[in-house]
Amino acid sequence: MVDEVAIAAINQYDKLNLQERPTLFFEFHGSDSGVKEQAEHAQQICQEHQGEDFQWAIHPEDRTKLWQARHNAYFACLQLQAGARILNTDICVPISKLALCIDKAREALNQSRLKSAILGHVGDGNFHALILIDPNKPEDMQEAERLNGLIVQEALSVGGTCTGEHGVGMHKIQFMNQEHGLGAVELMRVIKHSLDPNNILNPGKMLPNP
Repeated sequence: MVDEVAIAAINQYDKLNLQERPTLFFEFHGSDSGVKEQAEHAQQICQEHQGEDFQWAIHPEDRTKLWQARHNAYFACLQLQAGARILNTDICVPISKLALCIDKAREALNQSRLKSAILGHVGDGNFHALILIDPNKPEDMQEAERLNGLIVQEALSVGGTCTGEHGVGMHKIQFMNQEHGLGAVELMRVIKHSLDPNNILNPGKMLPNP
């Protein structure tokens, strides 16, 4: 899933003319007849939910061009603001809650002065908000972190997780107690200590201080 902001960036970056609307990319595998049946069924479902402009890419070069544009989305969004860096959020929610969380994330992002785009892996319930910041402006980082917090809190409220792909590291430590509970985090800490009593294996990552 690529939102309208990302599509506009992709069009400019890859010289495409995709409609600048939230867009789903599907890929079907199997025999010619099986793929045709799957694609037609997906198209019918999309139309039942007000989806529009279902386009097919049959030839390998056409498919490659579309997927390459999707994979270039990060770099395309970087071009939206000269000298910008991207703070990339990374939450995952039950698929039944994905549309709700994306809508709420987009609403929060639209109310911010920072530019942003949303990319999602709808089959996994995972999506990313790409928030553009000026690395020389601490207030931009502060605002991006505020937005990240709002998106994570919404994910946790519907039974999701603070990280779908990128891991906890240091950046998501602040959400561990809320997501897993104090007891579960303490158990993680005990296991870590039993395997690493000298705390030399990736210290300061994932687990909040007791």
